Amino acid sequence: MRTRMIPIAAAALLLGACATTSGEPGGAPSSPAGADPSPTAPPSSPTSSPTPSRATPAAVGAELTITLDETGSGTSRTLTLTCEPPGGDHPDAAAACAALALAGPTAFEAPPRDEMCTEQYGGPQVATVEGTVDGAPVSARFSRTNGCEIGRWDALAPLLGSVGGV
Repeated sequence: MRTRMIPIAAAALLLGACATTSGEPGGAPSSPAGADPSPTAPPSSPTSSPTPSRATPAAVGAELTITLDETGSGTSRTLTLTCEPPGGDHPDAAAACAALALAGPTAFEAPPRDEMCTEQYGGPQVATVEGTVDGAPVSARFSRTNGCEIGRWDALAPLLGSVGGV
């Protein structure tokens, strides 16, 4: 009689396991009747705050000279820009200062020499920027000769000029 109990017990366990699967081969166990299968989020505490939206960048102090060659021919024009308050002869000093504050100090760093950049040509524009940003000296060259350079230019487009002019 004992030998018969083991197969019956094994069959009962097997049937019980089958009853809790989704019915699909390799399916996940199904929830007991009336149970909520979705995970529960932890309750929010009254002191927790929602995720803040993108903050407005802090104002940046700057005194810059931008030399821009829009055609790559060597013919350039020079613009000046000051921030805090925005000024100089830049055609949109406020937007240029806002872009500068948003881009941060890394905007003037050249891409690492070993960085892989897409081989695309964005145009003949070349710009140099010299001066100070928040008291730190900057001297940088920008172009649109590959994907990395185009990205650097686009991050500061209000400062350097969108393709087609400032």
